Amino acid sequence: MQPLQLELVDGSTALALTWPDCGTRRLGAETLRRASRAASEIRRQINGIELAIGPGFHLAAVEPIGNYALRLSFSDGHDRGIYPWSYLRELSDRQGD
Repeated sequence: MQPLQLELVDGSTALALTWPDCGTRRLGAETLRRASRAASEIRRQINGIELAIGPGFHLAAVEPIGNYALRLSFSDGHDRGIYPWSYLRELSDRQGD
């Protein structure tokens, strides 16, 4: 399922996704960054290295990838994660915003 609308909100510290069946849900930049499934991030998690999120952390860019996903870039320079719609929906449902 693809969202009807998406928008950076709260000074780019959150992504608002409007889903056809449950309305708008917000996902914070920190939540999205910690949920990255990029290989380097999975390796960091396996190695037990904590991700340090500094003040002013935000989403720097949102880029559509075809009709199935977004590439999110963050203020810490991380831009390798691809977030399929299904994964964004799963994160939205977990958050229950």
